[in-house]
Amino acid sequence: MDTTREQRQLRLSILVTFVVGVACVAVGLLMRSQAIAFDGFYSLVDVVLTGGSLLVSRLVSSEGSRRFQFGYWHLEPLMVVFNASVLTAICSYAAFTALHDLLTGGHEIAFGLGAAWAAVMGVVSMGMAYQMHRQSKLLGSVLVQLDARGWLIGGCISVAVLIGFALAAVIKGGTLDHWTRYIDSAILLLLVVVLLPLPLGSLWQALLEVLQLAPDALDQRVRSVMQAMVHERGYLDFTSYVAKMGRMRFIDIHILVDPSRPLGTMASIDEVRSEIAHRLGSDIRVEWLTIVFTGKREWM
Repeated sequence: MDTTREQRQLRLSILVTFVVGVACVAVGLLMRSQAIAFDGFYSLVDVVLTGGSLLVSRLVSSEGSRRFQFGYWHLEPLMVVFNASVLTAICSYAAFTALHDLLTGGHEIAFGLGAAWAAVMGVVSMGMAYQMHRQSKLLGSVLVQLDARGWLIGGCISVAVLIGFALAAVIKGGTLDHWTRYIDSAILLLLVVVLLPLPLGSLWQALLEVLQLAPDALDQRVRSVMQAMVHERGYLDFTSYVAKMGRMRFIDIHILVDPSRPLGTMASIDEVRSEIAHRLGSDIRVEWLTIVFTGKREWM
């Protein structure tokens, strides 16, 4: 499988993410803004995670080795599990930091400058999220889709910071001025609560693939096709096993035939396999399809 375009998108994301991360951390520390610093730190961690995704993308495009004879497809969901776990840990730590700051009296920052910076970062992050999401659909890439989700989270952080800081700039100096000390930490805590389900959702889906739980839709499609084939061709029975790992689907079909029934030439047997593959809508680039004929049920 050619993953050149996928790798190009991930390299672009790494470059932009690194620049954004360094800038946000620097601005956040100068302004003593937890929300902006968190946005930058999140971006820098995402650089490392996206670099891991790029490595996995290169491995997936290779043909495997003597030790990994089925290829490197299993690394894709494992990478998603790792990414989602790290992002979940970051969000959890940010929530703890924000809660601690709220309980200890908050802090003052320059809200006007913070709002302007958040607006710029929001435009950049949302633009990258749209670009990566569009490319993930075109390429059918889980890794690019995961990266797009990371940019979306960063964009949401910037938008929330912009709204909160703009509100704080308006009320500063008025009757509600004493509440402005808590706005930065409150925004960060709200962001974590809203965004935490995103990495948790990715983590759950990837764990299903790591545990090799059979996808219901694929299992039903294979069973439906094989039930029709058994009925049409007079086979005795069949068993099927399916799993999904990253972008690769594994399908294993065993067909039980009468031991005394001649199957015909190898060419005719391959025609049956081709018909099954055609009905399944199989794509050799994303499926590992095995079809076995046997006259003994114990081999099923």
